[in-house]
Amino acid sequence: MPTTSFRRTMVACTPWAAGLAAATLASVAQAHVGADGLAHHRGAFDGFTAGGAHPLTGLDHLAAMISVGLWNALSLGAKSTPSASARHLLSAPLAFAATLLIGALMALNGVTLPGVEPMIAASLLALGLLVATRIELPTGVGAALVAGFALFHGLAHGQELGGHAAAALTGMVLSTLALHMAGIGVGLALRQRSRWLPRIAGLGVTTLGLSLLSPAIAGLF
Repeated sequence: MPTTSFRRTMVACTPWAAGLAAATLASVAQAHVGADGLAHHRGAFDGFTAGGAHPLTGLDHLAAMISVGLWNALSLGAKSTPSASARHLLSAPLAFAATLLIGALMALNGVTLPGVEPMIAASLLALGLLVATRIELPTGVGAALVAGFALFHGLAHGQELGGHAAAALTGMVLSTLALHMAGIGVGLALRQRSRWLPRIAGLGVTTLGLSLLSPAIAGLF
């Protein structure tokens, strides 16, 4: 298990993450203008705040990003060294954010993939189950898994970007990392305090994924 000082360092990130998330959420009203969300902005700052607010405006994206951090903290090995714990805690969030950026850049350049919405729903289903069961995967496997899902979240976000795209992408990635850190903070707090709250949260995310995935499944029949 991580040392006391290491746990305190990670939990200390939670107020920063919550503050950044709150700041970006407060900018939603002025940042999201028009039906196309991010397509029209007065300048780079507006693009940045709109990009930062974007992951907070959809329950599917919000749940997925928090779940990544939550699962990473809940599945942390009890006998992990501080350095191994840090690698484990940061690997999946960094992989998600990096691949989210790649997916958004692909969408901005006209690249499309089929099944974006069903894959986003599937990501909620999988992440919810991981949170509920607290399954511990090898660090690289967990990072690769969430990166695969992040690509489709990025494609969905990128389709709505425009104007000052670089500023919007920067805000989006920072907001995503803040949500991951918030999930990690909550997960570390719940590891020793509650067995049932993480399960309830995970099952809630799984249920959301199933509800979003059911129309795609029904379309196959």
